[in-house]
Amino acid sequence: MQEYRATTALVALILALTTGWPTTVHADADTTDHATGPVLRVMSFNLRYGTAADGDHAWPQRRDLVRETIAAFDPDLLGTQECLAFQRDELADWLEGYAVEAAGRDDGREAGEMCASFHRTDRLERLDGGTFWLSETPDVVASQSWDAALPRIATWLRLRERASGTEILWINAHLDHAGPRSRRESARLLHRWLAANAAGAMLVVTGDFNAPASDDADAVHRILRGDPETPLLVDTWEVAPAGSGEQPGAADQPAGTFHGFTGTPRPARIDWVLATPSAAVLAAAIDRTGDGERWPSDHFPVTAVLRLP
Repeated sequence: MQEYRATTALVALILALTTGWPTTVHADADTTDHATGPVLRVMSFNLRYGTAADGDHAWPQRRDLVRETIAAFDPDLLGTQECLAFQRDELADWLEGYAVEAAGRDDGREAGEMCASFHRTDRLERLDGGTFWLSETPDVVASQSWDAALPRIATWLRLRERASGTEILWINAHLDHAGPRSRRESARLLHRWLAANAAGAMLVVTGDFNAPASDDADAVHRILRGDPETPLLVDTWEVAPAGSGEQPGAADQPAGTFHGFTGTPRPARIDWVLATPSAAVLAAAIDRTGDGERWPSDHFPVTAVLRLP
């Protein structure tokens, strides 16, 4: 994949004009000038598990769209959710020059959905990594707590950006779809883990949080970000500068990220890219790629372009 050398808005415009695939761009940014610091491109993508009985939207019918969507954005970090082992392996074959960190939630190895996390090895050196369970016993494989319907996991990596030496601590997570208490407690667990391990690193969080972005006191979004006065994290969608990159009609669409293979988003924005407040957010987007009949997944992937602090 080539290094990113165009504005997010220009990429969106090219996609719209040449393919007819709309991409909702929340902010526009010129990332060609690296003089003030390296740029990091981040994508969070719930793939929809590949054995689901989705008929015309089953994995074999949309896998090429997944590949094209990822290639069009060209991420440095790609955090996936609902990724089964064979999907991880297919992506690993496509993504030349990437390494993957992944563990199945059912056995800590190959069984069950993964938060498979890919990073570009030419830019980023792996220092450490692993997976823990979003439960009262995070180190116990397949554990689940509170009102969770299923075991849930977070996969993490500590990386070093080769050019600048900046360390990046990245968590990629998938919270429970059924249990509101589980989501809140999982957010508290993630916040505590990040705060305890954040020293010397820029933080990046990707995931499907199965909760709307909200400032309510007990909301997952607010718990994860932390104290509003001194936040541990910011939501890249909320802090990205306003720009001219939005496609026609995008302002009339909800900023939702789940659409159930319809292309029409539901109101809630449940997939997020969060980052250290000191990392300049150059752009954030909801990628609404589709061919009019199929979409890469039942979720729209979300992206952010960050300048490292």
